[in-house]
Amino acid sequence: MNKLVSKDPLRRTAEEVIDAVGGKENIAAVTHCVTRLRFALSDDSKVDKNKLEQIEMVKGSFSANGQFQIVIGQGTVDKVYTQLIDIAGLQHGSKQDVKNAAAQKLNPIQKFIKTLSDIFIPILPAIVTAGLLMGLNNILSGKGIFYAHKSFIDVHSNWSGLADMINIIANTAFVFLPGLIGWSAVKRFGGNPLLGIVLGLMMIHPDLLNAYNYGNALKTHTIPQWNLFGWHVNKIGYQGQVLPVLVSSYILASLEKYLKKHIPDSIQLLLVAPIALLVTGFITFVFVGPITFGIANWITGIVVAIFKNVPAIGGFIYGSCYALLVITGMHQAFLAVDFQLIASTGGTYLWPILVMSNIAQGSAALAMMFLTKDKNIKGLAGTSTVSAYLGITEPAMFGVNLRFKYPFVSALIGSAIAGVILAVGQVKAPSIGVGGVPGFLSIFPQNWGTFFIGMSITLIVPFVLTFILGKVKKTAASEKNKREAA
Repeated sequence: MNKLVSKDPLRRTAEEVIDAVGGKENIAAVTHCVTRLRFALSDDSKVDKNKLEQIEMVKGSFSANGQFQIVIGQGTVDKVYTQLIDIAGLQHGSKQDVKNAAAQKLNPIQKFIKTLSDIFIPILPAIVTAGLLMGLNNILSGKGIFYAHKSFIDVHSNWSGLADMINIIANTAFVFLPGLIGWSAVKRFGGNPLLGIVLGLMMIHPDLLNAYNYGNALKTHTIPQWNLFGWHVNKIGYQGQVLPVLVSSYILASLEKYLKKHIPDSIQLLLVAPIALLVTGFITFVFVGPITFGIANWITGIVVAIFKNVPAIGGFIYGSCYALLVITGMHQAFLAVDFQLIASTGGTYLWPILVMSNIAQGSAALAMMFLTKDKNIKGLAGTSTVSAYLGITEPAMFGVNLRFKYPFVSALIGSAIAGVILAVGQVKAPSIGVGGVPGFLSIFPQNWGTFFIGMSITLIVPFVLTFILGKVKKTAASEKNKREAA
C-alpha cells in the first residue's frame, strides 16, 4: 500500500495498520478482542514497529503465542477492525481461526504450553472467584486480624454460619477441580466435554479413598483395593490432582474420536460413550492414575524442598523470571504446579510471587507515564498500570516496559527482591485469586504482614528505578545532542 489517502480517521488507521504489518498478503487471519487487534501473520519479520508507533490510535503492540497483537482501545477496536477487513478483503475471523493459524508457527514446546493455556484459561474465572471468596472467609475466620488471638467469628459467633456457607461456596471449585479440568481438557482435545466432566468426577467418587488421606492410609496399610480376578488395584481418588486428569482426558478424547470413526452412526449413542468411559476408567485407575500421581508428588516435592531449604534462591529465581515466562507464554504451565501444590500441601509458594511480578510491571509502567512526553505512550502507560495492578500485565509489558527495556529490567529487580522476602517468610496462598493488588485476599492471613512488605517493594522499587534510569537516559541524550550541535 503506497498511498494512504482516507480522511476518515478509522479507515486511515486501518490502512496504516495493514501497511505496517506487511500488507494484506501478510495477514493469514485477523480478529479482535475488547481492546486489541489479533493477527496471525505469515511473516512477523515484515512488521514495521516504527510505523506502528506513529499511528495515532495505536497504543502499543506485542507478540504472544504466535499472534501479533495491536492495542487500539475499547470502543474503537471493533470499528477499526471492520474497516480493516473491508480494505484488505478478508473474512471476519474468530479467535479460534487466529489461534489455529498462529499455532502453525509454534514449536513443540510452545504447542504444549499453548495446550495447557487452552485448558486452564477457561476454568480460571471459577478458580479466581473461589480464591476471592476464600479470602473473604479467611478474613472472618483468621485469628489475629481483628482481635489479638481470636478470629472474628470466635468473638461474634452469630457470623459463623455465614462464614461456613461462604467456605462451602468457595471450596466447591477446588473440591471438584478434576471435573472442571476434565471438561476443559476433553473439549480442548476434541472430545465430548460432558464425558470429560464425568471422567473428572469419577476420579473423585466418594467410594474411593480420598487423596488427602492417602498418606495416613499408606502408613497404616489400610488402602482399599479392587480384586480384579486376583489382581489387586488400589482404590484411590485423585482429589485436587491435575496431571492424572489431564492424561486421562487426552486418552478419553482420543478414544472417543477413534470409536466415532469406526462405529456406524446408528449405534454410536449406544456404544461410543460407554466404551470410551469404561476403557479410559480402567486405564486411569490401573495405570495412568498411579504413575501420574507419583510424578505429580515428585514435582511437588522438588518445589517444596527448594522453598523450605533454600527459600531465598527459589524466591529470587521465580521473582526475577516470571515476567520472562509471560513473554514466552510458559507461565501458563505453572498454573498446574500451583494447583498441585495447593492440593498436596494446602498452599502454593509460587502464586504470591506471581502477584509481586504483576504489580512490579504496573509500577514501572506508572513511572513511564510521568516520564514520557508522548501522549500515546502516556495514555497507554496509565491504562496498562491499572490493568497490571489488577493482574493483567501484557499491555504494560509489551506496550510500554519492553519497548523501553529499562522499565522492564526495573520491574524484574523489584519482583526479585519481593520474591526473596516472600519466600524467606514462607508466604503461601491456599487458593488462586486476582494476581494484583487485591491478591492479598487469597493469602493466608498470618502471612499478610510479609506479603504487604513485598507489595510495598514492588510498588516503590520499580517506580523509583525506572524514574531514575529514565532521567539519566534523558540527561545523557541531551548531553549527546549538545556535543553533536557543537
